[in-house]
Amino acid sequence: MDVRELAVPDAYEFVPPTFPDRRGLFAAPYQQGPFVEAIGHPLAVAQTNNSVSCRGTVRGIHFRDTPPGQAKYIYCSRGALLDIVVDVRVGSPTFGTWDAVRLDSTGLHCVYLAEGLGHAFLALEDDTVMTYLCSTGYAPAAEHGITPLDPELDLPWPSDMELVLSDRDTAAPTLAQAEADGLLPDYRDCVARYERLRKAESTGSTTTG
Repeated sequence: MDVRELAVPDAYEFVPPTFPDRRGLFAAPYQQGPFVEAIGHPLAVAQTNNSVSCRGTVRGIHFRDTPPGQAKYIYCSRGALLDIVVDVRVGSPTFGTWDAVRLDSTGLHCVYLAEGLGHAFLALEDDTVMTYLCSTGYAPAAEHGITPLDPELDLPWPSDMELVLSDRDTAAPTLAQAEADGLLPDYRDCVARYERLRKAESTGSTTTG
C-alpha cells in the first residue's frame, strides 16, 4: 500500500495493490496496518455509505462540527470521480487550500480526510458509485456545507461538463460567508481531536469525544 499526504494536511491518498486476471480484479482498498502507520490510529467505522451519481453530479462541499467531526475513507467502487478535499479549518496554515485526486474502479485509489476537513466530488461517468467509511454516524444538526461554486476557491470543475447540484449545495454559503457566520471548524479543536485519537491508540484506550 503506497501512501502520500495531500496538499491539505491530514488528508492522504492510499494506493492499494490490485490483482487483475481473466476473471476480473481483486484489491483491498482499506488495510488497517498501513492506515495506522500513516495516521497514527485506526479508523473507527461507525457507518458505511454508498452514493450513485450520474455524470456531472457534484456533491459537497460538506463538513461536520468538530469535535467529534467525521473522518472519511473514500474509494470509487464503480465508474470514476474527481475527489476534492478542502481545508475549512479556521486558523489552519493552509486554510482555503484544496487538493484533488481522481478515483476510479480500476486503480481503486482511496482518499482519507480527517475530522474538520471539507469534502466534495464530481462524478465523471454515469452510474459512478462512491463508497466511504465514516468514523461517526449521520447527525443532521452537525452537518454543514459550502458552495462548490465558490469563486474564491476556484475548484477544478471541467468547463465542458454540465454540473448537477442539489438545492442544498447550490444554496450553501461561500467559504468567507461560512467563516463570518461561525460555521467552520476551529483548527486547534481539530488538532486536539487528532492528538486524542493518537494518544488513545498508543495507550490502548478508546475515545469518543
